[in-house]
Amino acid sequence: MIEASILIPTKNGGQEFDSCLGAVYRQQDVGPVEVIVVDSGSTDETLEIARKYPVRLERIPPEEFHHARTRNFAAGLAAGRFLVFLSQDAIPTSDTWLAALIGNFEDTSVGGVYGRQIPKLGSSLERQHTLDTVYGEERIVKEPANRQRLGYRYYHFSDANSAIRRDVWQATGFPDRFKIFEDVGIAKRILDGGWKIVYEPRASVHHSHYHTTTQLFKRYFDIGYGFKHMGIWSEHTRSSMLREVWNLFWRKLRRSPGTRSAGLLGTSIRDDVAKSAGLFLGLNEQYLPTALKRHLSGNRLLD
Repeated sequence: MIEASILIPTKNGGQEFDSCLGAVYRQQDVGPVEVIVVDSGSTDETLEIARKYPVRLERIPPEEFHHARTRNFAAGLAAGRFLVFLSQDAIPTSDTWLAALIGNFEDTSVGGVYGRQIPKLGSSLERQHTLDTVYGEERIVKEPANRQRLGYRYYHFSDANSAIRRDVWQATGFPDRFKIFEDVGIAKRILDGGWKIVYEPRASVHHSHYHTTTQLFKRYFDIGYGFKHMGIWSEHTRSSMLREVWNLFWRKLRRSPGTRSAGLLGTSIRDDVAKSAGLFLGLNEQYLPTALKRHLSGNRLLD
């Protein structure tokens, strides 16, 4: 029986995708696995890279790609006990990444697991601080008993580096109401359904993206919009996020002198202001005209 199915959506993944597959096929201490690649119209060397490895390659038209529906499609093809979702540019940092990820399912009450994301070399100061904060060194078990302590992080989940028990996915599926936030959406379904979610820092990948200040503003507008419409925003969520933003800001100020130029620090603080403004407007989008909301969204959520 196949232990795990590794599911990777691709489009123009380039050499990072080659590095991703190379790391996947170096994994140790796991049972039989399969790798399913669902490509949505690559025009670079992605398909040639995929064919270098014993993957199952499925192709869909670019216009059919959808973060939730495409992952549900890939999961429906899978035969593994555990469904491992990995981004094309997320590169496992060791040959025990997969074992660390799915080892958490020895606890039968665990429905999902997600791993650490370590910023790539040359990442912006904003990404370094954000990923270091969100993906720390402490293993976390998410269950009702620690919901208050975790605050807004309770429903956090990332399918850039994660695994879901197959029968749990069958019971929940990725919600396709939104174009994005499919990972937070399924996390809410998993936790509200009575299963646990584990954050496993030993299952780490190199993964980060560069965002301009404008892109960060739009990204956090969408986060605020999504949190509100998914029903996961509350006064407690708000206070926990504000507290962490404040703590992150002061940690950044203490860490930066002597190691970062004033220009880099200024850019990072500007990014934080843009993120906060985007989040605030997204959470209060009901007061904004529809045309403006379409302009503020980075993913055209209202189309």
